[in-house]
Amino acid sequence: MKSKNKEVVAVIGVSRNPEKYGYKVWKDLKQKGYEVYGVNPNADEIDGEKIYCCLEELPSKPDIVDFVVPPQIAYEILKKYSTKHRDVVFWFQPGSESEESMNLCKERNLKCVFNFCIMQESNKEDLKKAVTKLIF
Repeated sequence: MKSKNKEVVAVIGVSRNPEKYGYKVWKDLKQKGYEVYGVNPNADEIDGEKIYCCLEELPSKPDIVDFVVPPQIAYEILKKYSTKHRDVVFWFQPGSESEESMNLCKERNLKCVFNFCIMQESNKEDLKKAVTKLIF
C-alpha cells in the first residue's frame, strides 16, 4: 500500500550483499518510509522480503524507477519499460547513466534524473519535491 505523500520506488539491481549500493539504496528508502520494491532476476528474497524478477511483476506501478545497475542494463530496461510507462520518473544512480539513456529520455520526452544519488536527495527533502527540482 502506498504511504501518504510518499513515492513508490522500484530499485533495479537490489543486492543481497549489504556492502553494495543496490542493497544500501533499497534499505535506506525503506527505512525512510517509502514503499520500495526490489528488482533483481537473480534473487527471490532479501532480508525476508520478496524480490521481483522484473518491473512487470510488481504489485503496483512505481512512481520512481531507480537504476543501480551497469549502464547497458539500465538502457535496455528503460527502452522496454518506458514505451508503456511514460509517467514514471527514471532515476539513474551515478554510474548507471549513459549517453544512450540520456538520448532515449530526450527522444521519448521522459522524466529522468541523472547524476544525483537518491539516498542523498531523500535526506534533504521528500523525493516528490526533489524530483521536481532535479528532473532532466
